[in-house]
Parts: sequence; C-alpha cells; structure tokens
Amino acid sequence: MFKELDPILHSQLRLAVMSLLIGVKEAEFTFLKEKTGATAGNLSVQIQKLKEAGYIDVIKQFKDNYPQTICKVTIQGIKAFEEYVRNLQSYLGK
Repeated sequence: MFKELDPILHSQLRLAVMSLLIGVKEAEFTFLKEKTGATAGNLSVQIQKLKEAGYIDVIKQFKDNYPQTICKVTIQGIKAFEEYVRNLQSYLGK
C-alpha cells in the first residue's frame, strides 16, 4: 500500500529548499535563491510555509549593515524529510 506524502514537502520548491538544507544544515536566503532559481517573492512564501510547519528556523539579522536571512533545518524538519523519502520509496517498490 502506498503511504501518504507530506503535502508541505511535496511542493517542488519546498522540497528543493529542504534538500539543500539537509545537506548544509543552514544557508542564507541568497544561496537558496541562487540554487533553486526561484524568485525572491516565491521563495519567501515557501520558506514561510516551511517555518510554519516547524521544518526550518529563520533568523533575520544584519551583516555589514545589510539584512541577512538564514534558514536552518530543524530536527522536526529532518525527521519529516526522512519520512517523506521513505514514503516516496514505497512508490518505487524499494
């Protein structure tokens, strides 16, 4: 039987953000924007959804008088991502 896929992670951009954060643990907004090719507005909305789900923490600060946004994957986010991958593998028969 197929397992349900997490609708938060099933979005292409949110899945891309989580995949990147799983690999690096934390990243600046500009890095995520560059790697995903998303617009700043769309990326902001998707990051907010991941934050509301508890999958990432967002830290806003200033660095050299410029605003800086850092996204960090949470323990809950890691667990959700791992479960998503396991459930997706059930579709592939692995």
